[in-house]
Amino acid sequence: MVVTPAGLRFRGRRLACTVGRGGVRADKREGDGATPSGVHRIVGMLYRPDRMARPADWAVPIRPRDLWCDDPRHADYNLMARAPLDASAERLMRPDPLYDLVILTGWNWPHAERGRGSAIFIHRWRRPGAPTEGCVGLDPRDLRWMARRIGFGTRLVVRG
Repeated sequence: MVVTPAGLRFRGRRLACTVGRGGVRADKREGDGATPSGVHRIVGMLYRPDRMARPADWAVPIRPRDLWCDDPRHADYNLMARAPLDASAERLMRPDPLYDLVILTGWNWPHAERGRGSAIFIHRWRRPGAPTEGCVGLDPRDLRWMARRIGFGTRLVVRG
């Protein structure tokens, strides 16, 4: 997978995508809204079992208490955690469909450097052209198509 200003190239297709409101940056920091440039590996896949069938045999269901810690001061920084948590975190089971299917990248994971950014996912976009908070956003149909064709360790190249 290669993300360029023209879209995401994967298996001979070019898929429309969005990136972070902070653009693509080599010096990614927590809260800057940027998508980190470089070569990243796919390290997991999460899905909402109440909203969709398992998209791949290695996908893990999102449960009501699942969180993603984005607090650089916490030991669980840039890791999946469970509520209650005494730190800032994103709820993975959202009321909107944004995280119904989430592909996890290896950005700053599993041994996070504090402040370099957390939760760089591939997920559905809010709408075409709308930036993310640093993730890669795709049309939900393209995301489901891609999820069936990737594996653990697939490379994601983000060009600046």
